[in-house]
Amino acid sequence: MAGRKRHRGKAGAASTAPARTGMELWKMGVLGVLAVAVAWGGWSWWRYSAGEGRFLALAAVGAGGLDAVEKHQDPGGGHLRPGQSAGYRDRMPTAGAHDPKWIDPGVYDTPQLPTRLVHSLEHGMIVIYYDRPQAEVMETLTAWAGLYGAQWSGLVVVPNPGLDDGIVLTAWQRSLKLEPFDAATAAGFIDRYRGRGPEHPVR
Repeated sequence: MAGRKRHRGKAGAASTAPARTGMELWKMGVLGVLAVAVAWGGWSWWRYSAGEGRFLALAAVGAGGLDAVEKHQDPGGGHLRPGQSAGYRDRMPTAGAHDPKWIDPGVYDTPQLPTRLVHSLEHGMIVIYYDRPQAEVMETLTAWAGLYGAQWSGLVVVPNPGLDDGIVLTAWQRSLKLEPFDAATAAGFIDRYRGRGPEHPVR
């Protein structure tokens, strides 16, 4: 009975593939990392652009519905000194003397000092107050805050007890209460006033 034929390489035969040097392997690693970074950056840019595109389209729809925006006077005052009170007339002030520090853009689950929020407004940020909004409203505000997080044009989303399911948007010397919430009108307000604070307008 014939035995099965087995193919075996010659013992000790040298490989025809050249050995890679440490420098070549290092270069390949660097190129791999760069490729991943470029791919991630492109995906992130696409995702941001798509999100902002939807926001701007919504803002265009809501731009004509801003008749209810209130304009407030600026009582002046500059930066407060330690121990000095601002004496705001409004519970959600839009101008006036303020803390030397400001609140950075983002979504907060605890109330923030009005004196610091006013400084944020001076920077051109939009401060949005909420209390007990519906889940989809909070998801929308959180997504928008993710789109706009720059110091001179970002969104600050903070709680303010007593609003129930209403939302109040504020910019420097401007405010708009939405009860119920209307995404197009809110986007229109944000797009009109974001980045246009008196300290360093960027839009």
